[in-house]
Amino acid sequence: MSMKSEISIVFRENKISACEEVQGRIDLNYLGRFDSIVINSQIEKSNDIFNYTSLNGKKIMHPYARLSIFKDDVGNTKILEFTAVTKHVPSSEATTAKFRVAIIQEHKEVADDIAYIRITR
Repeated sequence: MSMKSEISIVFRENKISACEEVQGRIDLNYLGRFDSIVINSQIEKSNDIFNYTSLNGKKIMHPYARLSIFKDDVGNTKILEFTAVTKHVPSSEATTAKFRVAIIQEHKEVADDIAYIRITR
């Protein structure tokens, strides 16, 4: 019997080019209390970042690698969709980027998930 994870992150595509948008989805199956959901992105061997440009169909401009979404902003939805973009150009053929999503309750992580994508030249 398989159980759904409390939070998961997936992407429509697992490979993008520099300056191409990546569209992600967070599935929230957590039944407990929480204060916020945090998305972190990191591009290996680089100081470059992803900018978040939309959240659940609303345009946003969040030029930081970490996006916090408060419980009040999540509401009753169990699915969060976001778009992010980076100007990172790999020095070799491709670079790996990691996205990590976590549920935060009283300053502690209670669940998390990680997904990877490739950025190509």
